[in-house]
Amino acid sequence: MQPETVTIDDLRVLDTDDAAHRLAPLPDTSVADLLHALGPGRAVAILDRFGADRRRRIAFAAGQGEDGQWLAGQAWPDGSVGRLMEAPPAVFTAETTVAAVIEWLRPRIAHTLVTYIFVVGAERRLDGLVAFRELAFARPEQSLAEIMVTRPFALRPDMKVIDAMREVVRRHYPVYPVCDAEGRLLGVVRGAVLFEEQAFEISAQAGSMVGVEKEERLATPWPRSLRFRNPWLQVNLLTTFITASVVGSFQDTINQIVLLAVFLPVLSDQCNNTGSQALAVTLRGLTFGELLPGRGRALLAKEAWLGFLNGALTGVVAALAMFGLAWYQGNPQAPRLAAITFAALAGSCVLAGIVGAGVPQILKRCGADPATASSIFLTKATDVASLGLFLGLATWLLAH
Repeated sequence: MQPETVTIDDLRVLDTDDAAHRLAPLPDTSVADLLHALGPGRAVAILDRFGADRRRRIAFAAGQGEDGQWLAGQAWPDGSVGRLMEAPPAVFTAETTVAAVIEWLRPRIAHTLVTYIFVVGAERRLDGLVAFRELAFARPEQSLAEIMVTRPFALRPDMKVIDAMREVVRRHYPVYPVCDAEGRLLGVVRGAVLFEEQAFEISAQAGSMVGVEKEERLATPWPRSLRFRNPWLQVNLLTTFITASVVGSFQDTINQIVLLAVFLPVLSDQCNNTGSQALAVTLRGLTFGELLPGRGRALLAKEAWLGFLNGALTGVVAALAMFGLAWYQGNPQAPRLAAITFAALAGSCVLAGIVGAGVPQILKRCGADPATASSIFLTKATDVASLGLFLGLATWLLAH
């Protein structure tokens, strides 16, 4: 039986598990060709799903050898620059002449994209680089040391992609060298690959907020999608039980003032939206490195103040609505019901702002993705706070 045909377009829309499953029956050379076309980041991620022996065979088929770039990339953490590295196409010493470099490049330039010539010294430390244009205009007898750019900008392999993007946002180079802590050249990362990886991370952020794994794609089979999503839905259900228990503990109060039940979703939705705004701004700040160390408390204070102002302004409208409905129903406590509606909404929005700004910071401090299910934690915290405060004030009203 012939193995199923797999194309690059197929692999681009599959998650890594499905991609590895589709590639598994193919010969090692075919797998290597397809992974090479996908790019280093995706290739390394898919290779992770194969066994160690098959990984080595595929790397050998790609002509990488035992210490190939794909195999080396697996040593670096997920989401790091090291996983996006490719082997530098042209590496020479500073004493090499322009004529010798051009002679070496001539048979290779047709099938190898060379943007920079990397100049290394002892122990392969990066001393400089030469742009291909400068090489073309240099005299043949000149050495690379005479025309190279010294101390070039370089990335670190353990650097997160998001951190690398902040470093290169004002350096629009086609290729970036990657060096270790001692300055040794380990590989290169193409700018297009870096930006593509960052675009993928940003696009996955919205799903992460509600418990959707970034690996899930439109073509992911439903059993795997179920396995990705259901655990977070179970967490959401458990936290919803907490919210329900808060409301249930005030059942007697709701029975006495049925109108309170009408305003429960009003408070819940308003606080959730307030918290979501703070959450979105905080995640954006973390993504672009705008939240500097030591500024976390200032952000919490700002979002708390904004929460109070927004809660007070919307609370006036909600209080007027409560007063109108209570007065229409002939409830003698209409003014006091309006007052507690205003106080509950203003106070709850303060907490919503704090939670929205605080949850991503806490997740990041714990070493987790700041966006991971943050919306679930936010909505449940604001539900408990807003409904508990509203019904608690109503209970106090009945007691007085």
